[in-house]
Amino acid sequence: MSTTQRIKGFADMFPPESDAFTRMENTGREIFARYGFVELRTPILEFTELFQRSIGEETDVVQKEMYTFPDSRGRLMTLRPEATAGVMRAYAESGLAGREGVSRLFSCGPMFRHERPQKGRLRQFHQINCECLGSASPFADAELISMLLHFFRALRLSGLTLNINSLGCAVCRPHFREALLRYLQSLDPAALCEDCSRRMHTNPLRVLDCKQASCRAVVEGAPRLLDSICPDCAEHFSTVQKLLDRQGHAFALDHRLVRGLDYYCRTTFEVVSSQIGAQTAVAGGGRYDGLVKSLGGPDVPGVGFACGMERLALLLDAPSPAPLDFYLVALEEEGGLQGHALAQTLREAGLRGEMNFSRASWKSLMRQAGKSGARYCLILGPDETARGDIVVKNLESGEQNTLGQDTVCHFLQTGTIHD
Repeated sequence: MSTTQRIKGFADMFPPESDAFTRMENTGREIFARYGFVELRTPILEFTELFQRSIGEETDVVQKEMYTFPDSRGRLMTLRPEATAGVMRAYAESGLAGREGVSRLFSCGPMFRHERPQKGRLRQFHQINCECLGSASPFADAELISMLLHFFRALRLSGLTLNINSLGCAVCRPHFREALLRYLQSLDPAALCEDCSRRMHTNPLRVLDCKQASCRAVVEGAPRLLDSICPDCAEHFSTVQKLLDRQGHAFALDHRLVRGLDYYCRTTFEVVSSQIGAQTAVAGGGRYDGLVKSLGGPDVPGVGFACGMERLALLLDAPSPAPLDFYLVALEEEGGLQGHALAQTLREAGLRGEMNFSRASWKSLMRQAGKSGARYCLILGPDETARGDIVVKNLESGEQNTLGQDTVCHFLQTGTIHD
């Protein structure tokens, strides 16, 4: 019988890939905590309606990419294609808005979209998300962006560019939408790709974000959002830019940078890399003041971002696994009993190590010790077992000493022999 294979677009991760993900998660927890963010864990399965209401029924994600199926009662369930909707649902359902003025939440985990697998984007992919809920201040926007860049610096990433834009608000964006639609309708219908020909009537702002070269060329002459925003939005965006300048964060204005959903407003941003091919964005976010209300919760402003972990992993230096401190070779049954207890004592003292389980030849066991990459080989032969000693061999230099079993921990931790 053939071995069962993994599903296309889903990946197994062994070291060093899994080490890179652990590093990103742990670094995120450390950095985000400095800004007052706490971790929220939400289910990977939600009622389909949540994503239809939050993402929009006309979007490609809802229409083409979601993994949706009925449960035993016929209710439609969906594996989450993104994290923000679930965070908003949990925030509203928990009543957190009534207990906190501003809530700072972060989460990480797998998302699911049925699309063509490619480098840095799988059908099961992973994101780190941060959401700041309860403040409409431009200081919240700038702080969130600063935190994201702080996170990237802690990962020692380089070659990144921050792009920002303003989407206006419910007062000024409709005027821009009308001007954009008039411009698009004036074009030769063949100038737009098939998707943008459809988006032009359902959500024309999405045309600005199209990656097709033909569409990118024609939108160069399109109206610009920043020319249409109202005085309040202009002041908000100006403050965000001043705060980023004060922090020394370089950024570029990107007039094509949009979010295609109606609840997004004002600040939007994206961090891109030139080192991972066509899919350049490694993080993106923006302000979404109407989202919680659209899901039946309180009318609470918010701003957030998401990082694609697979794409970030492409930029990380391959982590070097920490070497083992010891490999314990035990000969004969009593040596195995003593060695098992000693290895556990050493691990509880913070040391890393393995021991042999099999009864193999001396030569084979020493070969296993050498392959382990450990600094020291600890040898328990019959004589050492009888005396309560152990041979400690430096696997790099070949130097060895016979120590009492009760002193070997001190030696491994300090490199000195305890008198």
